[in-house]
Amino acid sequence: MFSKHYNILAALLLSLLMSPPAVAAQGYDISYVWSRNLSSVKDYRDQVANILGPSVARHLKVVTKGDLYGLIYRRNGNNESTTRVVKSHTKLLRARGLDAVSPIKTRNWQLAGNATLPQKIEPSGKPVKAVKTVSQRKQIQDLETAVEAYIGELRRSGKIARDERTGWSVFDFTTGKKLVTINEDTQFQAASLVKPFIAAAFFHKVKQGKLVYGPKSRRHMQRMIQHSNNPSTNWVIRQVGGPKRVQRILEKHYPAIFQDTLLVEYIPANGRTYKNRASVHDYSRFLYAVWNKKIAGAREIKRLMALPSSDRIYTGVPEVPKGTRVYNKTGSTARVCGDMGILSVKGADGKRYPYILIGIIEKQRSAQNYTSWIRSRSEIIRNVSAIVYKGVIAQHNGA
Repeated sequence: MFSKHYNILAALLLSLLMSPPAVAAQGYDISYVWSRNLSSVKDYRDQVANILGPSVARHLKVVTKGDLYGLIYRRNGNNESTTRVVKSHTKLLRARGLDAVSPIKTRNWQLAGNATLPQKIEPSGKPVKAVKTVSQRKQIQDLETAVEAYIGELRRSGKIARDERTGWSVFDFTTGKKLVTINEDTQFQAASLVKPFIAAAFFHKVKQGKLVYGPKSRRHMQRMIQHSNNPSTNWVIRQVGGPKRVQRILEKHYPAIFQDTLLVEYIPANGRTYKNRASVHDYSRFLYAVWNKKIAGAREIKRLMALPSSDRIYTGVPEVPKGTRVYNKTGSTARVCGDMGILSVKGADGKRYPYILIGIIEKQRSAQNYTSWIRSRSEIIRNVSAIVYKGVIAQHNGA
């Protein structure tokens, strides 16, 4: 296993599908590692091949996207079969000291060396960004590396368990730069992080004239977002037509945003919701759309997410200055601790510098002591938020 650049699922999907794919046609590959160091990825490929054997080795491909190199198993299988293989490979690799693997949607992978795996080329779902200077690339790499180094140290010291994985994303609205992309396209259990997505589906039906946003729905919506109230969440889901209807609305009307979201269940009475899933990238795209008013109900969703509530990205983070505006939603179960939000910090020049920060820690098995686990993982997210604030403000020359 190589240095702290391993296991980065970074800016892979800058060429993402703008129109909804046919569900039956969606295939899945397996992702092992992402790094800016090609030789490290090749070395990792050799380690994986030696452990998993020749039948797997011949399907392992070193691919490239932007300034990243990755190792994938090109299989284009369905979700169920790919998940089985992921579990099997993870067990074998972890036993030899390597990292867990993840399913990832089949893409138009570009092989390192400019050869391309055959598949339809997909248009970009992101605005074209200006070419980065060497200095800008170094700043971005330094922030991502700082987050990686912190998480890596926690793993080495046992403060993040072997059955846990993390995902992180940072986007600076002022510069239009993605500063951190770690495990960004991996599906994680959604917990309550998905509740603003449910709000978007509700507001889409309001926009269509099929629902009314009145005093009762406003009360439930506020309880759902501000207080993370599960009965109110289920009330909102029922108004939309159930989980499947929420999923269809998001997929059909906002395919460029909700590419890895799977909403299949109401929130159970005990709050143990483990089936709904989404990627860090989906949360990032959603927050970008809310900020830029590119999704139904954006103004109200933003207002609701700004109401005083719990957070893990500002409160308890002394590095982030007082007066920072916070728009966020947390998610907590015995297997997931996360926060996704926008922080609008004020620089020394008096200007606001808004940025997206998403952090998720997912545990394979339920924590034995929920309170202790959530408290310690919340602290990890707060520490990453401190690192990110320093990195973002550095992008603006310490403004």
